[in-house]
Amino acid sequence: MKTQTPIFSFSPIVLSVPGRHVNLEMKVSAPSTGNNLPVILLSHGHGNSNFLSSYRGYGPMVDFFASNGFVVIQPTHQNSKALKLSPSLPEAPLFWSSRANDMKFILDNIDKIISAVPGLSGRVDKGKVSAIGHSLGGYTMGMLAGMEVTDPATGKKVNFAEPRLKARVLIGAPGGPEGLNASAGQRFPVLAGTDYTTMDLPALIVNGDKDKNPMFSDLDNWREDAYHLSPGPKDLFTVFGAEHIFGGISGYDALETSDENPERVDFVCQTILSYLRSALDPKDNSWEETKKALNNVAGAKGRIDSK
Repeated sequence: MKTQTPIFSFSPIVLSVPGRHVNLEMKVSAPSTGNNLPVILLSHGHGNSNFLSSYRGYGPMVDFFASNGFVVIQPTHQNSKALKLSPSLPEAPLFWSSRANDMKFILDNIDKIISAVPGLSGRVDKGKVSAIGHSLGGYTMGMLAGMEVTDPATGKKVNFAEPRLKARVLIGAPGGPEGLNASAGQRFPVLAGTDYTTMDLPALIVNGDKDKNPMFSDLDNWREDAYHLSPGPKDLFTVFGAEHIFGGISGYDALETSDENPERVDFVCQTILSYLRSALDPKDNSWEETKKALNNVAGAKGRIDSK
C-alpha cells in the first residue's frame, strides 16, 4: 500500500486498569510530521491467530491512517490469544464488556497515553477522536454507539454508549440474535443478547457481501444487521466480493485472509477515510463525493446506503 507520509510506531505503552486481569498494553502510530492530528482508536477482532488480534495486528489499516494524518491507538484486549488468559475466567473468551471499558479507559487517559510517545505531545487534537473496530471489534463499536447487551451472567442490560467519539466504524460486526446459529449462541451467549435497536449514535457499518460463515449464521449479509436494525443516522458501506478480512485488513500476508486483495484493502481504507473526514469536519464533502463515485456507477467496487 502506498505510503503518503513517513510514520512511526511506539510500543508498548502499559497502563494499569482497575478490574483487569492484566495491564492494558497499547501501540501508538502517527505521522512523523504535522500538528492538530486527529485520533483513531482501533479495536481488533477475536480470530484464531496469536498476534493479529492484539496491538501487533492490523498493519495495513494502521499504516494507511497514520500516513494520512491520524494518530492510531491500538489496545490489546483481554480476548487476545497473545495474553494466554485462562478460558475459565469470567467473560472468557470474548471479554466483551472489558473491551468496551478498554476504549473508555483510553479516552479517559488519552493525555497520559499521548505524552508517553516521544515527539507526539502538543501535536494531537484530542477533541477529534474516532474509533474503528473489526469483527468482535465491530461489536465493541456497536456498544460504544449505544447497542445494548444483555449480560448472560446476570440477565441485566448494559449500555456503553460513548458520545465523546466523533465517529464510529463497525467492520464485519456480528449481526442480530435472530440470525445467530444455535451453536454460536451456546459458544458465545452474549451474542444472543444483542439489541441493535438502541444503537442510536451515528455510525458507519462496513459489510462484505461475501462475508458468510455458517459457524455463526446461515443468512446472507447477517453482518449488516447493525445498519438495518438500528435507528438513523447510519451509513452502510457494502464491499462487493469481500469476505470477512476484506482483502487483508488484519495483517500483511496473513494466512487467515481468505480473500487476499491489497487493492480491496486500499479501497476499504480510502472509503472509511472519506467518512471520517466528513464526520470530523461538517464542511468536508468527502463522504458525499464518495457516494457519488460509487452508487449506480458501472464497475464500482461497493455501494453506500444511508438513513
